[in-house]
Amino acid sequence: MGDFYFMCGIVGYIGYQKAQDIVISGLKRLEYRGYDSAGISTIENTDIKTTKIKGKISNLEEELSKRSHISTIGMGHTRWATHGEPTTINAHPHSDVSDTFSIIHNGIIENHYTIKTFLIEKGINFKSDTDTEVLIQLIAYIYKTQKLDFFNTVKSALKEVVGAYGIIVMKNDEPDKLIAARHGSPLILGLGENEKFVASDPSAILEYSRNILFLDDGEIVEVNRENYSIKHIDHDNEIIKKSKEIEYDLEQIEKGQYKHFMLKEIFEQPNSIKESIRGRINDNNVVKLGGIYDWTQEIISKKYIYFTACGTSWHAAQIGSYVLESIIKKPVKVEYASEFRYRNKHIDSDSLLIAVSQSGETADTLAAIKKAKQYGALTLGVVNAVGSSIARETDCGVYMHAGPEIGVASTKAFTSQVVTLSLLGNFIAQHLGIKKSADILSDIKRLPNIISKLLKLSDEILQISKTYANSDNFLYLGRGYQFPVALEGALKLKEISYIHAEGYPAAEMKHGPIALIDDKMPVVVVVTQKRYEKILSNIQEVKSRGGKLLVISAMDTKDLRDLADDFIYLDGVSEIHNSLTPILTSIPLQLLAYHIAVIKGCNVDQPRNLAKSVTVE
Repeated sequence: MGDFYFMCGIVGYIGYQKAQDIVISGLKRLEYRGYDSAGISTIENTDIKTTKIKGKISNLEEELSKRSHISTIGMGHTRWATHGEPTTINAHPHSDVSDTFSIIHNGIIENHYTIKTFLIEKGINFKSDTDTEVLIQLIAYIYKTQKLDFFNTVKSALKEVVGAYGIIVMKNDEPDKLIAARHGSPLILGLGENEKFVASDPSAILEYSRNILFLDDGEIVEVNRENYSIKHIDHDNEIIKKSKEIEYDLEQIEKGQYKHFMLKEIFEQPNSIKESIRGRINDNNVVKLGGIYDWTQEIISKKYIYFTACGTSWHAAQIGSYVLESIIKKPVKVEYASEFRYRNKHIDSDSLLIAVSQSGETADTLAAIKKAKQYGALTLGVVNAVGSSIARETDCGVYMHAGPEIGVASTKAFTSQVVTLSLLGNFIAQHLGIKKSADILSDIKRLPNIISKLLKLSDEILQISKTYANSDNFLYLGRGYQFPVALEGALKLKEISYIHAEGYPAAEMKHGPIALIDDKMPVVVVVTQKRYEKILSNIQEVKSRGGKLLVISAMDTKDLRDLADDFIYLDGVSEIHNSLTPILTSIPLQLLAYHIAVIKGCNVDQPRNLAKSVTVE
């Protein structure tokens, strides 16, 4: 999954076109963020008209075929449930008791119970179990009791809220206005001629607008067809922002010839790696990273280096820590962002915190960054999404340039993270005067061609997958750089096939997991040149206990072929610097997870209970 950040997808439109069509089109592109329920609201003749239903966007479309919305203002939501079961009544949008206001929301209102208790005491009845309904009922109560205008009503309500939100609000008798706001949950404003768009991600509106404004935490915007006005919830000063043009093409967020986004993104990796390194290694094998160049002296001066991340990004960070330790000889620690933020860490002005995130919106990672900055640490972001919250919150950073990733299970983002972290490690080494990176950088340039060769193994891996698809448990083993690969391989399998899998350092197998090994337990072992004899010994231990062995190896030896029940040879990987091999050895594990999931009939792009990213705690 990557670092999961976007829990729900939201889209708003005001203009001259049919809102329903634009909102539904946007929701389809955001469905990877959540697919428990979906809904849409429009304003028609000063009435808010809402249609919502349990399940996917296709269910909503079927319902809309019976009762179409004709308005030119509207908003829609696809939900990943946090508070309240995934039912139609808990689906967004939510309205107040008088149907004056309607809201869609991404995030969690942490003090919803306190607010709800207060409102119930005031005689307000609730229809759903969601924290979102609490917010819209609060807005309606403030409007009734304080006699504020629409904008200041929403603003006043948000001052009472603790937690994360990206919201859009409509009012029944103001059909020329949307109010949107964010805190801890991504929200963008798309600009068009006599029309405006609000969404949780640019991909939702790319078909209609490439001119984007990124809202920051605490900002609230009033939007009409011609204009917009951005303020902060704590003051009335107008905020002026520069728009950015989205560079990627519409075809990049469509499946094209591929059955699934995940498969498409696996096969895009030769190109995504090319884009990650483009212009960053000159002819003299010197690394150029413009996003951190002005901070070079501060970066190299730090005594302590921390990585923080979640999910797949944590696995990439673990590999990055190995790279840095091996090159610059400084201690490096890797922390789960969700734990880092709550621990008393020895982090201060002598520390560098490297935050790794595909989305750049992961709530826990953002919180870890803010904590580190409180203690004076230098913060550096490695993200994919341009203009994302982490990109803006960190002192400096490096973009991965992997292109948009729609599949919930991260593939190309992971390999681009690893190659970007390798570039970062070598950049730091060069500025410390360490001259051992030339060979590594030459090998980085070779990665796309080798990945292209490895992708040709897909049919072979498909046949092997048929042998293991009915297994209930898997064990993945690796040593050194291949240990995080084992973790990532196990995660991919869990995410999309719902098979229990664990990744372990190969030597740790003897300290517990070996008790589980029998003829029903497939063991996937990743082998490279380094520590070959040690891993061979681990393989023999599995074999002696009757385990089913799938060996994925850069070494083509008789010993391995004789011991393995199934053997996948990775041609060309042994020629690459050891620190880069995780990029290559992860490819067959991605394909293995994909093919097993397809054989089992699982929804690869929309696995159950998961969304692309997590903007809530």
